[in-house]
Amino acid sequence: ADVDGNVESRMGTVSAFNGPEPEIEITQSPEDEVRVISSWLSARTKDGIKPEEIGVFVRSDAELPRARAAVARAGMKAVELDGTSDTMHGAVSISTMHLAKGLEFRAVVVAACDDEIVPLQTRITAVTDDSDLEEVYNTERHLLYVACTRARDSLLITGVDPASEFLDDLRRS
Repeated sequence: ADVDGNVESRMGTVSAFNGPEPEIEITQSPEDEVRVISSWLSARTKDGIKPEEIGVFVRSDAELPRARAAVARAGMKAVELDGTSDTMHGAVSISTMHLAKGLEFRAVVVAACDDEIVPLQTRITAVTDDSDLEEVYNTERHLLYVACTRARDSLLITGVDPASEFLDDLRRS
């Protein structure tokens, strides 16, 4: 609800989802999320997907440690993409959502989709009017969409409860 108490429905605002049906896992703690992701990563490699065919995306640098921990727990190497580095043979690629565009992986994890992270709370609290707020929501939703559509075969979206409100949109689509 906005400051006037108006509630806006976001149903129908997510673009048609091209790609695999997302698995959405909401956990009770970041540690549980790391366990869920590492188990999923291990299962994908057992399915024949190579580490270099896997990408893990998070909203910002602050969430990168969760991605690193999950990959390490799965016993895999990670390479952090920074806009200048490239994927590496034998390593899972880790990056922020901002760098996802143009990449493609057989399996993708979009992690740390917690409330206040997706959309990023600091962007919302900095807004001074409704049109700016709508723009923040649209760009944050687009970031999530771009990260999710990097997956060709398998997509896992995770977060810690309370999860991002945007995940409700993905569940409905």
